[in-house]
Amino acid sequence: MDRLNPDFGAWSIESLETRVAGLQWGHELERIRTVAQSYIHRSDQPRDVRLRWAKLSLAANRRYHGDGAWEQARTRSQEFALRTWVIACLASDTDLASDPDWNPEALATDTLAALSLEPGRAESAATGWRDLPIEQIGELRRHKNLTAHIDLLMPSLPPGPVKDRLAAWVSVRRHLP
Repeated sequence: MDRLNPDFGAWSIESLETRVAGLQWGHELERIRTVAQSYIHRSDQPRDVRLRWAKLSLAANRRYHGDGAWEQARTRSQEFALRTWVIACLASDTDLASDPDWNPEALATDTLAALSLEPGRAESAATGWRDLPIEQIGELRRHKNLTAHIDLLMPSLPPGPVKDRLAAWVSVRRHLP
């Protein structure tokens, strides 16, 4: 095995979980995240095993981040996409109720917490986005990335103010750069 470039696809989930627990940052985490995510989609595997791979992917993603706005947005966007897919395609009602990672309302709340703009303000800014400073264009683009999953999440949410707030982002999103 190449010690500098290990083939994580050949590792057991137990070995990868141990490896992730010992890493604080680095490209190995991103490689482990993508390997774990590939196992999530293997329909020939039991659901509980696939959920374990999903947890590993989330753990690697949460550790592999930087402090910059783009790095934070990338981390959150990937997390939100994975959690949404699990909620929509893999989790059972028991999982949805008992695990905050697979709880649609928790994901909706996390999504809203990650957004620094209100939908109306984002929509207003997007109207003339080409004339904005690059930093503001970047902020709008990050909001678009951070809300990419909400169309798939919406059917899993009960009626209420959180769902209403996300629904506003559904219409605004298409106007963002």
